[in-house]
Amino acid sequence: MAEFDVDLFVIGGGSGGVRAARIAAGYGAKVMIAEEYRMGGTCVIRGCVPKKLLVYASHIRHDVEDAAGFGWTIPQATFDWPTLIANKDKEIARLEAAYTTNVEKSGARVVKTRAVFEDPHTLRLGTGETVTAKHVLIATGGAPNHGQAIPGIEHVISSNEVFHLPQLPKRIVIQGGGYIALEFACIFAGFGSDVTLIYRGENILRGFDEDVRSHVRDEMEKDGITILTGCTVNKVDKHGREFTSHLSNGSSIASDQVMFAIGRHPAVANLGLEKTGVAINPDNGGIAVDGFSRTSVPHIYAIGDVTHRINLTPVAIREGHAFADTVFGKQTVEVDHADIPTAVFSQPEVGTVGLTEAQARAGFARVDIYKASFRPMKATLSGRDTRMLMKLVVDASTDRVVGCHIVGDGAAEIVQVLGIAVKMKATKADFDATMALHPTAAEELVTMQTPSARHVR
Repeated sequence: MAEFDVDLFVIGGGSGGVRAARIAAGYGAKVMIAEEYRMGGTCVIRGCVPKKLLVYASHIRHDVEDAAGFGWTIPQATFDWPTLIANKDKEIARLEAAYTTNVEKSGARVVKTRAVFEDPHTLRLGTGETVTAKHVLIATGGAPNHGQAIPGIEHVISSNEVFHLPQLPKRIVIQGGGYIALEFACIFAGFGSDVTLIYRGENILRGFDEDVRSHVRDEMEKDGITILTGCTVNKVDKHGREFTSHLSNGSSIASDQVMFAIGRHPAVANLGLEKTGVAINPDNGGIAVDGFSRTSVPHIYAIGDVTHRINLTPVAIREGHAFADTVFGKQTVEVDHADIPTAVFSQPEVGTVGLTEAQARAGFARVDIYKASFRPMKATLSGRDTRMLMKLVVDASTDRVVGCHIVGDGAAEIVQVLGIAVKMKATKADFDATMALHPTAAEELVTMQTPSARHVR
């Protein structure tokens, strides 16, 4: 009789957990994966994927407006929010089914219920069934965090509920200054909503390069988005179908919807972790892990947003794969978390990889900056008032390109490829030796010859 019911029990059916389950099952492990909501996790169900679909939809208003400069006469366009949401829901349902099917085809068993620890090797399912596991992987992800409780917080929606609004709000107040807040501010503005963004800091996109932060804010404000920094929402009142947000600066704003996107916290509550000895990282509230995603309990691992390391879907997938390779594939695979490309699907789009200018100046004795801000070719005929930003950060002592930052159409696609160059430690000379592809915006990256700034420490 086997000592354990399964070799691996995965808690969480998101991208990271699914990858780990499939790879482990491929190595011959007996695997069970539990998901209490919907297979696919945050990214597929109510995150990256549906968000990007809404981004595409919101871009169309600009495309229609720009068409006149290219000779197109387009009748008055109308937009129907319920149609978009219904079509989005169909695509998400298709993806969820595909995730479930792919896991089952790998040989792993999917149980659509909650799972919590009874002891370090035993999980209790929502059905009442208990399962013993030789190894356990925690991949429960994260959840929206509204911050400190304020009067009227019950009237506020998060990035969970925003995908299921029955109608498009004509006016919306969004609190936050990061990825999610900016993306939804631009989405709603693209659909014609009156958008006010509230952020407590001095400028949006904390942690990004300063030039990127300034450029994105300027472009968003040009598009009619009101950005109020240095204040917070202290109270939300509801009057019939209207809301009033009271701000810390003494002003108030009326709207049809209030959304908070001020951050996410690791989903560690009510998992029974206190029965296992799994330690929480005191610095970030996530599950503490080593370089191999191992927790303080040797047979229990954690990956993805629940560790609160780098909260990006591809990172969770890579961590899940590395875990399965290491534990079940008889390999030693440690994920390298350096130089991870990332994007903000705001309008304009942001793509970035490597160090910011400030980080490079703090870490290197000599830093060269190459920067170009220009009107994209499309705007010459469309007449749209917009500019694109390209920036390279170079360690002048070695000539290595240590950071690349782009704001504008296609930024994410460009930076995905540039991530290869940065990861390979390409030099500025390598960029200069690459022939430009004309006419493109990206050719600026290989034609900037003179530093716009030089810093010596």
